[in-house]
Amino acid sequence: MLNAELEVAVVRGERSIQTVRRALELIGGVSRLSGKPVLIKVNFITTKTWDTGATTDPIVVEALIRELQPINKSLYVVESDATFTNADKAARATGVLDLCEKYGVPFINLTKVKEKVMVKLDSPETLSKIKLPRIVLESRIVSAAKMKTHEETKVTLGMKNMFGLMPNKLKMRYHVKGIEKVIVDINSVVRPTLTVIDGFVALEGKGPVSGTPVRMDLVVAGWDAVATDAAASMIMGFNPNDIYHIKRAADRGMGRIEGFKVVGERIQSVARAFKRS
Repeated sequence: MLNAELEVAVVRGERSIQTVRRALELIGGVSRLSGKPVLIKVNFITTKTWDTGATTDPIVVEALIRELQPINKSLYVVESDATFTNADKAARATGVLDLCEKYGVPFINLTKVKEKVMVKLDSPETLSKIKLPRIVLESRIVSAAKMKTHEETKVTLGMKNMFGLMPNKLKMRYHVKGIEKVIVDINSVVRPTLTVIDGFVALEGKGPVSGTPVRMDLVVAGWDAVATDAAASMIMGFNPNDIYHIKRAADRGMGRIEGFKVVGERIQSVARAFKRS
């Protein structure tokens, strides 16, 4: 019998806190996230709202806050500036900053954090070192990702969302180095403890910003980031073995691409062939 560590929840339901909570319950709840600070890492690559399929739905963030606050008072919502987007403006435009203010949870723009640490990588894909805010290295990460296609990486899910932990605004430099390899490098340094993928309204086509919204009414959640991304990519009609960062992470022992158990809905019953970029 598999334990919750090797389970990925796939829940179909209306856009609600209850749907997110159901996904979390299926993988054993969030009690293990007490103790150390927790950072809820949202996807704010743009100021577009959740219904465009481009940014994390505030309902998902609210559900996570409500589940986590009773067991952990050191809770933060985080994002960094993107090349063309200010994280603070995006947090306001998406409604997440209002949520943070409602629940008394600080929003941190990681680009503005002064205390940073340079981490050297022993077996890098492309980066020999990565500079990260100290709070990232001292916290557990919840990757509150969006279910989207991506022009370069095919999909952007929980692992790709971790790319935004790097505080540099000019992130195009990493695309030159091979964004799929950078994703593996950042996840080798800091992996999400919990991945929650927002598929209420997903994005297909020319992602991660300019694609077409797709109503999926889904939440995918798991403790193994690789397995969770593998399950979500299969729902989108992709073979995870064909996605470099998922396959490479599995090959390096960072998670499971096979051998995990899907709980809740069957992948085949919710799958949809997403248009590629």
